[in-house]
Amino acid sequence: MNHRSLAVCAALAALSASVATVAVAQDKPMADKAAKMEKCYGVSMAGKNDCAAGPGTTCAGTSKMDYQANAWKNVPAGTCVGIKTPKGMGSLTPAKS
Repeated sequence: MNHRSLAVCAALAALSASVATVAVAQDKPMADKAAKMEKCYGVSMAGKNDCAAGPGTTCAGTSKMDYQANAWKNVPAGTCVGIKTPKGMGSLTPAKS
């Protein structure tokens, strides 16, 4: 291997290492943000739930009606039970729809 090829390989290795460092550094803020969220049942609009929409549905975006009591939406931690809907308040636990 000549000096030029060696220099190119070294530069690529350094670039790869810096990209990996940036990717790992970006994961932490996302984890912190996720930790500050909670599942809130009964507050999502039809088709806008994040998951768990009960029988006959599969997951995100599958709730059949507004404020479906067994469908949840991620909300900032500590805010769920204060969310008022036409069908009542948000809940930290699912209920029958």
